[in-house]
Amino acid sequence: MSQDNEQEDEDFAEATLIQAIENQLESGEPAAAKAVYNKLTLVGYEREEILELMALVLAHEVDAMLREDRPFDGAWYEQALRALPELPEES
Repeated sequence: MSQDNEQEDEDFAEATLIQAIENQLESGEPAAAKAVYNKLTLVGYEREEILELMALVLAHEVDAMLREDRPFDGAWYEQALRALPELPEES
């Protein structure tokens, strides 16, 4: 695969994750998403930065799901969101 295609795939994946975060914020599910968004806004983060941080947490959980062949761990996800701006450890 060429580097252009890899970059396109990465951009698409990031856009998809950010869309998922925006959907969570709109729906209020999980509730932690909106709470964390508000917390980070209060401490001065820009909307784009917050969405990227939250998308990184979501990506981390999706990677773990695929790697470990298990369902989505909502409890871990909420806990990791609440830890932002600290990102989860790479496993």
